[in-house]
Amino acid sequence: MERFNGEKAYAVYSNFSVGDETSKYKLEVNGYSGNAGDSLGLHNNMKFSTPDQDNDGNSNGNCASAYRSAGWFNRCYYANPNGQYIDSEEIGYEYLAWYSWKNSWISLKTIKLMIRPRA
Repeated sequence: MERFNGEKAYAVYSNFSVGDETSKYKLEVNGYSGNAGDSLGLHNNMKFSTPDQDNDGNSNGNCASAYRSAGWFNRCYYANPNGQYIDSEEIGYEYLAWYSWKNSWISLKTIKLMIRPRA
């Protein structure tokens, strides 16, 4: 991931899997290493949520709808790789963000998710 000032960070997970439709695409993620902080790990065991499919564990509303996004939300989010892209650095919940990197919802220039099968 990269900020608009050129600063870069990364997060690697030794275990990452997404369940099938019956499980509502439940996320299983652990084994973090990196320098960005473990934002995605906080969403472990969450089902995928969209504005029309609220699976986020937030009793006060639908996180996907509130943040104009879709993803694995745990009472909303610490990682929002599907957030709204803007072309400058701003602070806002709806933007592309990785909270644990700077302990802030700073919008990011890029996030790249790369998944490979286990060897």
